[in-house]
Amino acid sequence: MTNKRSIFEEVGEGEVRSAQSIGLIDQGRRYSRKIVRIWLMSLLVLVVLLIAIGGLTRLTDSGLSITEWAPFRGVVPPLNEADWQSAFDRYKKTDEWRIQNQWMELRDFKEIYWWEWGHRQLAKFIGIIWLIGFLGLLIRRHIPTGWAGRLALIGFLGGFQGIIGWWMVASGLVQNSGAVDVASYRLAIHLGLAFLILGILTWYIFSLRREERDLIQAQRSKERLPHCFVTGLLYVTFLQIIVGSLVAGIDAGQAYNDWPLMDGRFFPANAFALEPLWRNLFESPGFVQFIHRVLGYILLIFGIVTWFIGYQSAHSSIRRAINLMMLVLVVQIGLGIMTVLYSAIWLSAIVHQLGAILLWLLLLRARFLAMYPVSNAIQSST
Repeated sequence: MTNKRSIFEEVGEGEVRSAQSIGLIDQGRRYSRKIVRIWLMSLLVLVVLLIAIGGLTRLTDSGLSITEWAPFRGVVPPLNEADWQSAFDRYKKTDEWRIQNQWMELRDFKEIYWWEWGHRQLAKFIGIIWLIGFLGLLIRRHIPTGWAGRLALIGFLGGFQGIIGWWMVASGLVQNSGAVDVASYRLAIHLGLAFLILGILTWYIFSLRREERDLIQAQRSKERLPHCFVTGLLYVTFLQIIVGSLVAGIDAGQAYNDWPLMDGRFFPANAFALEPLWRNLFESPGFVQFIHRVLGYILLIFGIVTWFIGYQSAHSSIRRAINLMMLVLVVQIGLGIMTVLYSAIWLSAIVHQLGAILLWLLLLRARFLAMYPVSNAIQSST
């Protein structure tokens, strides 16, 4: 016969053991999600910085200063005057120097060289941070279940972005082509992919902040109408970012510096001056800037409708997110107008680009909260 034990003692000990084991599992999962979030947040900050430096590289006409793609050897900049002169001589073979920069001396070349070199090295540094973080998390088994492929996707897109970046630069290095800048449509693809990577990082960070079971439960309270309109606004904003990169690629912001008209007209007179006709879609300053302006008006109207719908949401977190998004949207449109009026000087242009990044992040936040609402009871308790 087995020894009899107190039934109360047995149940009590079982409950304690069960609670302790479940608590340890949950604690381990929360720690893993937290450490992955911190890693992703560091990548996000670096990507924002990379986009900003890329914009300044474009604004200073520095993107064609390094005429070769040397992922490993290119880490080391010129170390003496002979190396600098050799790099300068290679740059002198480009049409950009031949057509518009023959006034440059070596000290002028060094200024544009450092912008492009810094942009490339920051991109490589981001790749190293991703690789070390991914391998470290994988070895230490801190990657949450189902997240290995998602985190690997970031590295794949980052590597592909490097290839796209050189493909873009190469378009401006074709000798005797008359090109003094990179192809605007390649610049648009390069920037569009950067914002895509930024969006994926942001969405992952939001997702990892809450447990999977919490997200599944929250999705049952999904605000379909605000989610639909914020998603539509997000897509139109992405299109506007692409068109904005076309504007930057051909310096269209310096072509028409009055508002709301363009050279005294609603539609510019020489919008379709290029032949063949399709070139105007990418290379006509009048047509590209006109589309950029019209999309800005559409965004404002779309944003107001989205704000009105979000204002009626039962969740205060959604209302606040859409309010903040709408505020930044209005400021961003104002910055766009100022950029036009001041002939796209570098300060207004880079602030306008940073405004696009902030608006992009806030739209993603509003969309996430509309898809996975946070109940008012949880908000008040926290």
